[in-house]
Amino acid sequence: MDSPETLLAPMTGAEHRLVGGVQLDFVKAGDARVKRMIYPPGFKWSTHMKPIVGTDLCMHAHLGFLAKGRLHIVYADGITEDLIAPQVVAIEPGHDGWVVGEEPAVLIEFDFEKETLSRLGMDTFHHHRLLPKAE
Repeated sequence: MDSPETLLAPMTGAEHRLVGGVQLDFVKAGDARVKRMIYPPGFKWSTHMKPIVGTDLCMHAHLGFLAKGRLHIVYADGITEDLIAPQVVAIEPGHDGWVVGEEPAVLIEFDFEKETLSRLGMDTFHHHRLLPKAE
């Protein structure tokens, strides 16, 4: 059986980028992309990506599988999520997020580039959903 560290190994045939300290490896699959995103310990979107992207919050949707590590997500309305591997994740646009702990977080993500939200039926911006009051 392979070691969990194979999640961090170079990927044959993948396009590789390093953006804001995040290692992005992706492969086209039909109309979609399958991406491996490695967030290093200490990574925080508002610190490392905001200056590059120029928006106050991450406006990308993330749909995939957290294979390693922990992430803390905070939406504009104050709702928070703690994501702990192994876990399927659906993170809506309009969030900040950071790695929790001393190990990298590895997210395997599926997207359709600029069409991700519409193709996957996700909201364009996170909004708090109130539950109906019990009668």
